[in-house]
Amino acid sequence: MKKSIAILAAAGLTLSAAALAAEKPSVDLGKRLFNDAHLAQSDNDRSCATCHADGAKLEKADKNPDLAGQINRCIQGALGGKPLDRESADMQSLVMYVQSLSKKAPAQ
Repeated sequence: MKKSIAILAAAGLTLSAAALAAEKPSVDLGKRLFNDAHLAQSDNDRSCATCHADGAKLEKADKNPDLAGQINRCIQGALGGKPLDRESADMQSLVMYVQSLSKKAPAQ
């Protein structure tokens, strides 16, 4: 009986991971990832929001021609994570979310 429960639990975790991997790019997913301290297998307790609370310092991010590259540099540097595939739903979602923050920032 315990073996069956363990197998079902493992199958559930696999299905959950597959369901998350199949998620479509969205601003909502980007916001969740932006606030996730485990983004890209980060090895510390920081998230993007640690340095950029409420979109701080991202006012002109939507003008960056290599926003995905900048996001990966932050992931690898400040967060200690692994770079995301530029075509992944996670990266596309982070780009969408950061661009949405730029549009909300007050004009200076």
